[in-house]
Amino acid sequence: MKKLSILFTLMACCLMACTGGQKKTTNMETGNETLVRLETTMGNITVKLYNETPKHRDNFIKLAKEGTYDSTLFHRVIKNFMIQAGDPQSKTATDTTTLGNGDVGYTLPAEFNPKFFHKKGALAAARLGDEVNPNKESSGCQFYIVTGRKFSEAQMISMENQLNDARLEAVFNELARKHMKEIYKMRKAGDTEGLYALQDTLEAQAQAMADKEEKFHFTPEQIQAYTTVGGAPHLDGSYTVFGEVVEGMDVVDKIQQVKTDRSDRPEEDVKIIKATILD
Repeated sequence: MKKLSILFTLMACCLMACTGGQKKTTNMETGNETLVRLETTMGNITVKLYNETPKHRDNFIKLAKEGTYDSTLFHRVIKNFMIQAGDPQSKTATDTTTLGNGDVGYTLPAEFNPKFFHKKGALAAARLGDEVNPNKESSGCQFYIVTGRKFSEAQMISMENQLNDARLEAVFNELARKHMKEIYKMRKAGDTEGLYALQDTLEAQAQAMADKEEKFHFTPEQIQAYTTVGGAPHLDGSYTVFGEVVEGMDVVDKIQQVKTDRSDRPEEDVKIIKATILD
């Protein structure tokens, strides 16, 4: 495990980020799943909502019927990653308005399902970061559609290792937070030896705890999708995927190509004119 150095970095420990296994992208059957058409200023996008994520499905349907998404902007667009929308404040935003913090007054509990992952075209819920949202609850309204990129199998293996290292760091940081008073006291006293000794102890404890958990591995379905169609595998297990694009992926690709400013907002507004539930 990479040294985290309590002495120099741990003091820093203590928005709506988009930064979440699903069927292969070629699987476009709709069955009894709800379809929603997003009429945008660049064309129409149709998504299907998964029945296996009922809270997110029902909420998206509710907001679409209420007109919550009508006239909202795709306020965050990152090429080869995703396009994000659903901020109610974007309806009346000026060119200089900071967007991404708007909500509808509630969050949704995470609905992680191993079948659904961040392949290209996945529809997922945005959320606040782990620091203020350890349960990974979803925004009540903001969502994103994955564009992503393709990865080699070697890159997938490397990403598995990175994700497992990140889990280990998270366990370490959680343990360290329980010793903050002790750490402050040793820092104040200049007890470098004591700080490093505590760090070694906590690293050992974190490793022992992590060893009891099964290591993360991408499924064959994920590897197949990410190496052929592409996506954003680093989000898997962190953000709820609750649907996918079934028509209009070309429109999504056009949106991701638009010119954006430093905050990733399109310089020319890309608007959801209307969200409609399809029979």
